[in-house]
Amino acid sequence: MVIAFHLDENIPPALADALRHRRINVTTTTDAGLVGAEDRDHLTFATNAGRVLVTQDVDFLGLHSEGVRHSGIAYWHPRRRTLGDALRRLELIHAALLPEEMMDRIEYL
Repeated sequence: MVIAFHLDENIPPALADALRHRRINVTTTTDAGLVGAEDRDHLTFATNAGRVLVTQDVDFLGLHSEGVRHSGIAYWHPRRRTLGDALRRLELIHAALLPEEMMDRIEYL
């Protein structure tokens, strides 16, 4: 089994397009019908679907610190990484890790 991703609404749609171009399974906020949803709803969707949540929202780091279970969070700091940087790091996560290795884990892109 390979890692799949869910992009929250702060992530540019171009990242989803680039991942799909590389045949990496990804959903977006729009795909999941979660536009305007609470952070916990995004995390619940991603967890129930077995997807690593990709976000630029620090609130998800807080949910992790509170002990909220999840299928993994990939945090993309908006000022430190370009879209290309984030894409390369997500490709690496996809290639190098198994879904069970991402359980309740944060990867900083």
